[in-house]
Amino acid sequence: MARARRKGRPIHGWLVLDKPAGMTSTEMVGRVRRLTQALKVGHGGTLDPLATGVLPIALGEATKTVAYVMAGRKRYRFTARWGEARTTDDAEGEVIGTSAERPTAAAIEAALAGFVGAIEQVPPQFAAVKVEGERAYDLARRGEAVVLAARTVEVDRFALLEQPDDDHAVFEVVCGRGTYVRALIRDLGARLGCLGHVAALRRLQVGPFLIESALSPGALEQLLADDALPQALLPVASALGELPALALTEPQAHRLRAGQTIRVAPGLVVGAVHEDATIRAMAAGQMVALARLQGGELSPLRVFNL
Repeated sequence: MARARRKGRPIHGWLVLDKPAGMTSTEMVGRVRRLTQALKVGHGGTLDPLATGVLPIALGEATKTVAYVMAGRKRYRFTARWGEARTTDDAEGEVIGTSAERPTAAAIEAALAGFVGAIEQVPPQFAAVKVEGERAYDLARRGEAVVLAARTVEVDRFALLEQPDDDHAVFEVVCGRGTYVRALIRDLGARLGCLGHVAALRRLQVGPFLIESALSPGALEQLLADDALPQALLPVASALGELPALALTEPQAHRLRAGQTIRVAPGLVVGAVHEDATIRAMAAGQMVALARLQGGELSPLRVFNL
């Protein structure tokens, strides 16, 4: 019996949404799927329900580039609340510890140096990390003990922006994949001896996608009502801006789409090229394939049907 074809519209590209507080990333994906009727939808990096800001949504063939977006740098602006440790390390959790100590700006600045670079971090208990096949937050919600191992994460910048009052401090962080802002504040509060959790968090950037170009869910609905979705839809290749690129001839594009290897002159590739590099293979401004360059031969890794 022939397999039934999946229902949906063949929409390909990226949408950059400004996720409101109170919604999960999965709920946002479901909302976009219902609104656009797209055949395939995914997201480029989870945001907690409490958080707002940049949530890149991949449609159609763009879902093949999600890993590159998730590997990109993230930028956050957030408010720490001193004096309380919470189960979730943010304002949604139950208070599990209090302190009357409050840090000075000088103490905070001095401590921040220890949280920049490659650091060891234990994820929050309420995290999406899997433990023996289950999400840590599911185990924690059932009241089960969750033991998570420390892992190395990269923090490029951790800056104190302001202190509105003794109980709060506003920070900005630029970090790599897998870094939990909640854990940064949990550990910073512990080091300062005052305890702390994240009271509010806004993501300003994910890889190439910026808050300045992000749409609210309401703005997306209006675009769809006006039949103007293409105005907001970014090309599939938007996620791959830092990869070297090669403009293909049509015969070369045909061969790569068929899974065949082609010979190329490395000097024709635009961008930093090294042995075993991943290349954006393009034709007429459209993605043809992600391909590996080895010894002057380009072999397709992922082919795009655009």
